[in-house]
Amino acid sequence: MTRTLFRGTSVQRSSIALAATALFVGSITACTSTNNSDTADHLQSLRDAGTITVGFAGEAPYSFEENGQLTGATVALHREIFSQLGIETVEGVNADFGSLIPGLQANRFDAVSAGMSILPKRCEQAAFGDPEFNYTTALMVPSGNPKNLTDMESIAASGAKLATMTGAVESDYADQLAIPAVQVASPQDGMDAVTSGRADVFALTAISLNWMKNNNPGADVDVTDSFVAVINGIPQVGAGATVFRTDDTELLNAYNEELAKITSDPQKYLEIVGPFGFTENELPDPALTTEKLCTGGA
Repeated sequence: MTRTLFRGTSVQRSSIALAATALFVGSITACTSTNNSDTADHLQSLRDAGTITVGFAGEAPYSFEENGQLTGATVALHREIFSQLGIETVEGVNADFGSLIPGLQANRFDAVSAGMSILPKRCEQAAFGDPEFNYTTALMVPSGNPKNLTDMESIAASGAKLATMTGAVESDYADQLAIPAVQVASPQDGMDAVTSGRADVFALTAISLNWMKNNNPGADVDVTDSFVAVINGIPQVGAGATVFRTDDTELLNAYNEELAKITSDPQKYLEIVGPFGFTENELPDPALTTEKLCTGGA
């Protein structure tokens, strides 16, 4: 796992001697709250330290590193919200998507910053904030879409070789539809699987796949129209949120209060996440609550 710091709108990096680096890392460990077991005072301890640690999975355009800087729509939301809570510095720990909730449970970070889909199984393990994004699924395929794939059912019917990202909701879709899938660690690995022929199709959120295609103009791939996956006749309407430990209710409630000020104001919402390709189509539906999604309802 790699560790990245951002404060305000820029990432500060220094090239210093190994001993000084060790001292700096030690000071960061001392001032962050990942070792603080007193959850009743967790929010205050974060304010006192001025630092929060978040786990992210390198999925553009939600949270990822670009030119050594941590960026993305979720990161932008966190800069705004945590600063309003009196926490000016966010430390980012890069981990595989499937390791994010285990890392949260193990106190490696204070929250998960990855636009993670709110699913009943995940809600049993961690506490999800209010929805930040609505999203749909799409498929990355070789140029021309030679197998004419359009949705998960078409993959099952064609016998196409599917790649999904470990821990992502599309892996759950594949399991429930009994579609064998190659697991990859990152979106880039998924695209590489398609371009190398190791997979016929890579399933992920539409906004992530379109971002990848637009930022890799030389890649010989297409992205299908987005769709809502259907499992056992039930549309799988998706929404992503920030994730907290189950007993971290004070931090969760404070976060949700600030988030509501943003999602209730489309102009402000788009000012923050619009630069990363998000539109009002991704603005959370007020009727699609975390409580409903955690119980499998829509």
